[in-house]
Amino acid sequence: MTTSNPVTSAPRAEGPVVRTATGPVRGLRENGLAVFRGIPFAEPPVGQLRFAAPRPATAWDGTRDAYAFGPPPPQDLGIQGRTGVLDAPEGDDWLTVNVWTPDPDPAARRPVMVWIYGGAYKLGHSGSPGYDAQRIARDGDVVVVTLNYRVGMEGFAQIEGAPANRGLLDQVAALEWVRENVTAFGGDPDRVTVFGESAGGGSVASLLAMPRARGLFRRAIAQSVPGTFFSLDLAEDIGRALAAEAGLRPTVADLAATDPRRLPDAGQALSAKMLQHLDRWGRIAPTVTPFSPVVDGDVLPTAPWQALASGSARDVELLVGHNRDEYRLFLVLGEMYGKITEEQATGALRLFAPGGEAGERAYRAAFPEASPTELYERVQTDWLFAMPSLRLAEAQTAGGGRAHLYELTWGAPGNGGILGACHGLDIPLLFGTFEADLANLLFAGAGVTPEAEALSSRFRTVWTSFATTGDPGWPAYDPEARSTQVLDTHPAVTAYPEEKTRQLWEGYEFTPSPLLG
Repeated sequence: MTTSNPVTSAPRAEGPVVRTATGPVRGLRENGLAVFRGIPFAEPPVGQLRFAAPRPATAWDGTRDAYAFGPPPPQDLGIQGRTGVLDAPEGDDWLTVNVWTPDPDPAARRPVMVWIYGGAYKLGHSGSPGYDAQRIARDGDVVVVTLNYRVGMEGFAQIEGAPANRGLLDQVAALEWVRENVTAFGGDPDRVTVFGESAGGGSVASLLAMPRARGLFRRAIAQSVPGTFFSLDLAEDIGRALAAEAGLRPTVADLAATDPRRLPDAGQALSAKMLQHLDRWGRIAPTVTPFSPVVDGDVLPTAPWQALASGSARDVELLVGHNRDEYRLFLVLGEMYGKITEEQATGALRLFAPGGEAGERAYRAAFPEASPTELYERVQTDWLFAMPSLRLAEAQTAGGGRAHLYELTWGAPGNGGILGACHGLDIPLLFGTFEADLANLLFAGAGVTPEAEALSSRFRTVWTSFATTGDPGWPAYDPEARSTQVLDTHPAVTAYPEEKTRQLWEGYEFTPSPLLG
């Protein structure tokens, strides 16, 4: 086993030292903040702990240097537009947290925001430059914690002899670490807000439905919640296919003997041929993402929409929303934008719209001027992100809780504005990281305009105000007024803007995807 954050005995006077439950850590002073990176919240999940639920980290002697991000979990880098090697340390300490705090004074009791990254449940790590949380912590006077969790086969494949949803269990373990340790960093463990985007938003939705996560956070922000949750039967079938790509059985005994850095190859191989399983996996097959939270009846007893509607999170305040043109990103990255045929549009409408052929007719009637590309994009934006996010707000309200809804309609200025308000645009706007990761594409050729900086500041004000008070600055969602914050150059509160789509999906239930045939 290798580690990236050695324990030292020679203190550095200039670095702040905080005592955690497992030992003291020394951070750095950066831009008016105290920053701590790569603190273990669990034991490395390798060897005997491979595919197991996370175990608490072992205490250390001396003071641990918390200067560098921990290594990312093994992951698939073959997603559209992203290939190559991560610029990140190597090692087995995948389960670490990072902390940005204005002042590590236990008496400060600032609000705490815990970030959960996205990445289709198969990639991502908290050390990505786009998740540098200094502007959120400084502008909002909050403590920000980011965490690593297992992705891909390590975290989400259904494996015989292993608990389901290990990636979600990692997130719970990190939140338990926050509850036990954040006071020492100047945070208030009674004012914790979890926030995440895409698979991170799906993770937040899952945590709202998980008994193990109850009481670990007071507020939740779910950005672009995916509607993809697997039934146990479907997850087991996909697990068998994943293991077969590696020439193994889907058991702990077989898979644990394989180098964890080799298993992402099996996920990439299956992603490339998922459409061959359309008759068994249905709508999941075109997503080329063989991982999602599994409604297993234990770790995740029910899907988030059913859980929230029954009141499981009525004591948690929720902020949830989506971007107007979510699916545009994938069309542009796949060089398909403007090239969708009528036949492809028909296939997508019949597969994803409620009611099959009737759904296709309904979409065409609602959007009579739409081109094949626009229809193809619209129905997949709706099915994958927009309607799941809207329905989460509706479910929370139905269950007796409070939810606030937003939609981002401001378009990315890069590449001639072709990307619109696409998936992932909210990340650089929220973090203010305009020269990292996806932002290079979103702002290419346009730079960061004053209106982008203004909207970015607005994002941080809303998110941190909600984390501090529970009030983002506009009325809570209700079935009559449907108040929605539209985030654009001139933000405004209106009735939910996508009314045609909302009506098309009225009565549709987001339930775990079944195994067909």
